[in-house]
Amino acid sequence: MFSSTYPFAPPSRDFIALCQSQVLLLAQGLKADWSGVYLTQENQEGTQTHLIPIVVYPAAETIWDKNTTSIGLLDVWNKGESQKTLTNIESLVRSKPLRGKTNSQKTQIDDHYGMGPYQLVLPLIHQEIVVGLLVTKRKDYRWQPDELTQVETIARTLAIAHYLDHSQNWYQHQLNQQQIQQEKERDRLDDLFHQLRNPLTALRIFSKLLLKRLLPDDKSRSIVENIVRESEHLQDLIKDFETQQDAIAANEEIITLTTDSISLSEFRSNIPSLPPSKSLTLSSLDIKEILEPLLTSSQTIAQEKGINLTSNLPKHLSLIWGNGPALREVLSNLIDNGIKYTPKGGKVRIRAGLSCVIDEKEYQGIAIEDNGYGIPAADQAHIFERHYRGIQSQGNITGSGLGLAIVRDLINQMQGKIELISPTDKDKKTGTTFIVWLSVVEKDLNIK
Repeated sequence: MFSSTYPFAPPSRDFIALCQSQVLLLAQGLKADWSGVYLTQENQEGTQTHLIPIVVYPAAETIWDKNTTSIGLLDVWNKGESQKTLTNIESLVRSKPLRGKTNSQKTQIDDHYGMGPYQLVLPLIHQEIVVGLLVTKRKDYRWQPDELTQVETIARTLAIAHYLDHSQNWYQHQLNQQQIQQEKERDRLDDLFHQLRNPLTALRIFSKLLLKRLLPDDKSRSIVENIVRESEHLQDLIKDFETQQDAIAANEEIITLTTDSISLSEFRSNIPSLPPSKSLTLSSLDIKEILEPLLTSSQTIAQEKGINLTSNLPKHLSLIWGNGPALREVLSNLIDNGIKYTPKGGKVRIRAGLSCVIDEKEYQGIAIEDNGYGIPAADQAHIFERHYRGIQSQGNITGSGLGLAIVRDLINQMQGKIELISPTDKDKKTGTTFIVWLSVVEKDLNIK
């Protein structure tokens, strides 16, 4: 049973051009005096299906535009049989076209197409859905079987082309909806960060005021200093994100289904990578200046969880090449992970001053060790991939799987290396050690 409930969508210029070429082929190749291509327009159930004229030859003025008026099927049928509607087309295509040369067979062909020896009406059918009609006629010549084959081929071509055109329209609509949704999400993010900025600024100001009231030897001073430092770090991250969003908006263009891969690649290359993947400026750093404030805040977190956090920082350490905010982010992530994946009563230790030579270049290492759950060998090959959590995704410890990906990205940009050892206790198969290796400043420059 054929359906006529195919929703009408405005045809593309390419489809109209194809229709023009096909009716021109009918005129020049098969000597058709008049041809027309019509698409069905879905109506309410129980009403007559209407047709939209797309291309009529030789009357070029009837090429479809948005103001084209639909016409009834009976007007196209043009035979005066009021009982014939689109639902009767099934009888025209139920059997294969007849191929005969005798007068009786020619009569059967005429009856099959329902229009007599000079005029043909062929339904455009794809996947048992009638999407339109191809109408063609000649004044002085009967249609021969081999000519009917060519007309049928044209009808099938138009039906498939309309299906592809309709599919493209649908996908373009979905793409447009997705872009609208992304714009709404961007607006929500802008609102969120705007609302977050004000209380964060207030927190930073209040912390600085409190810091001024504390004596240098006050035990709470280091805690307040950490609050100030972390609020400034968060404010910098928000600023980076807003700058990134502005850069994306400035370079953004509407992407359609016709956007070629080269244009899309150029569009993407114009967008700066998201933080923390932005280019880092390297300078000589004292590791202790980065680590000591982190250890103060991490001690509080570890105590709350019942974990023993210790550190071993030699008094004299060589300067290393790095970026202060980036190295702080790296070490903060690794220490937080050590505390997060170590059960209550466990231990986390931070050691600095490790040394090694790689490709005749001296590196200094910072190790973050724990006796926690460890990382299975199967997960270690993927542990630095974005959103990968491995076996931990099956547990109760929440996470995004982004921390280690950010760590590796930042270390690479600081021209360093990261080493993973797990398990550290071969018998119990527990414990994990991450070692961050950063290049040492040459001796003649190793002066503060």
